[in-house]
Amino acid sequence: MSDRVTLITGGSRGIGAACARACAAEGHAVAVNFRAETDKAMEVVEAINAAGGRAIAIQADTSDEAQVIAMFDTVTRELGPLTGLVNNAGIHGPRVRVEDMQATDIDHVLGVNVRGYFICAREAVKRMSTKHGGNGGAIVNVSSGSAHLGGGGGSILYAASKGAVNSLTIGLAQEVAAEGIRVNTVAPGMTETDMPGADRLVEQASKIPMGRVARPEEIAESVLWLLSDKASHVAGANLRVAGGRL
Repeated sequence: MSDRVTLITGGSRGIGAACARACAAEGHAVAVNFRAETDKAMEVVEAINAAGGRAIAIQADTSDEAQVIAMFDTVTRELGPLTGLVNNAGIHGPRVRVEDMQATDIDHVLGVNVRGYFICAREAVKRMSTKHGGNGGAIVNVSSGSAHLGGGGGSILYAASKGAVNSLTIGLAQEVAAEGIRVNTVAPGMTETDMPGADRLVEQASKIPMGRVARPEEIAESVLWLLSDKASHVAGANLRVAGGRL
């Protein structure tokens, strides 16, 4: 086993769960964060541990500052010094036009997708930065191609939140690069998870040059590479994983 300790937010299903399994297969000790789906989080953790890995599940709402701080403290206490963060927890919100949005929905989506990413990144930097006595590490923010496409027709709020994630990556990468932390983004295209829904997956597949949507494991491999020493000089990058779709 390596000495890598990686926290994956939203790790109970979809891309997050695939990232947890991929990291564990490479020897990372993995903290699987979840908000509500205890059973699914425990399935991921139990599978990793049964295969000889080391994983724990931690319940926390990433938009809640106190819960995030407690989660990071638990990772350090139970797994050791943090070396990697995969900021992945996210929600889409209602699929409505802007004139039909409710302020509470705007606050909820931005709370999870933007505020949560910032707070988690802050806590990771406090623990990994050489400025704070850490040994460095890597942060991978999971964004979306929606940030570039705009999301018109029901996904503008989600797209805007991911645009903020892209800006966070660029700025934070510059801020902490000299402190041993690399910060990058993976921007998946349409991926086989429960967020888009089955009908939308079928509809969008024809728009992808490769002719199919991505599997979560394909996104996870890109995340794993950015966490690894193989990407040792990569910082501030936005890696589009979308089967040829811009």
